[in-house]
Amino acid sequence: MAPELVGYATAVGVGAMIGIERERRKGQGAHRAFAGLRTFTLSCLLGAIAGASGSIHLLLVLVMIGALAVIAYQRDAGDDPGITTEIALLLTVMLGAMAMKNAPLAAALGVVVTGLLLARTQLHRWASEVLSEQELRDGLVLAVCALVLLPLMPDRTVGPFSVLNPRALWQLLVLVLSLNACGYVAVRTLGPRLGLAFAGLASGFVSSAATIAAMGARAASTPGLRHGAVAGATLSSLATVAQLAMVVGATDLETLMALLPSLFAAGAVALVYGACFAWRGWRRTDADALPAGRAFRLRDALSFVALVAGVLLVSAAATTWLGRSGTAIAAAVAGFADAHSPAIAAAALVAAGKLHANAAVVPVLLAFSTNAVTKLVLARSAGDAAFARAVSPGIVLMTAAAWLAAWL
Repeated sequence: MAPELVGYATAVGVGAMIGIERERRKGQGAHRAFAGLRTFTLSCLLGAIAGASGSIHLLLVLVMIGALAVIAYQRDAGDDPGITTEIALLLTVMLGAMAMKNAPLAAALGVVVTGLLLARTQLHRWASEVLSEQELRDGLVLAVCALVLLPLMPDRTVGPFSVLNPRALWQLLVLVLSLNACGYVAVRTLGPRLGLAFAGLASGFVSSAATIAAMGARAASTPGLRHGAVAGATLSSLATVAQLAMVVGATDLETLMALLPSLFAAGAVALVYGACFAWRGWRRTDADALPAGRAFRLRDALSFVALVAGVLLVSAAATTWLGRSGTAIAAAVAGFADAHSPAIAAAALVAAGKLHANAAVVPVLLAFSTNAVTKLVLARSAGDAAFARAVSPGIVLMTAAAWLAAWL
């Protein structure tokens, strides 16, 4: 089929798709909206013809459609002060013109436009009733960090030992904020229906250690929820493994490939062990079992990145002065606080050519092991003895599986 025919056919399809949605909204009688199925279809086809004829013709069509939209808005402003239909009509004309140059993109954008129009009620309810002001501020912070500040960061190594890259560290900050936000949104969207198991998995992207402490407190206060709390605590460690793979892969792919057998083994054990407890406690939860309030805390994320930078400097210094044993000691000590920062530091040393990828496996697993010790302590201190007895084998087994996979 000729490209022109494909463009015209796409324009008709896009206009009809958007028009059908508007037709269902326009109402009936003398006070119905001014544009529906036929108007949107013809406007999109008109945009295609004008786009094929030249930019001057397209500009004239846009001015004409815009004038008609203004007249229609003035007529209906008393009943509906919104301008969604008018904007959608102008956008439909532009999509018709785009279809003559890039039909697949115009069709895809047409689907997006139709989806936005169709989800009007849900979007209004989400924005006005579900989304809190704090969550909106957190989203703005994430957007500023990712879209405004990240491009401004210099992409070169600075500081002693030439291992600190501002761009890479800020990318890490954006990644941590994004992972935390995704876990929070998942829990807020699905609510308590999927139980403590999913809440633990999602919250584990924020902090597995903190999640284990919270689940322990929940099990201690409500013994009937112990199985679900154990499942959530164990699956939070699965989130640790997944996040570890993400941040190491974002730093150095060669290090990730060397760690992949260990990470897969540990993740598989955590998944199976958590699923066994989730089988009985999957739906035994209440709304109070879910985190609420903020998608992330910027101060905590900044502290994490600062910790990564500090561990990176210490690891580089230890590697320079003591060789491989220095890197392992630094990673093991840092692992008590967090397993990710020493892993990122080791991957960064590999990326900088200061350490071999296979040599980075032991420091990362040492950090993973000392972090497991922290989790065991929190499970007993925050929860009761029964919770600790149930959670501890899972943590020990996944740590042993990681070492066994590395040894094999």
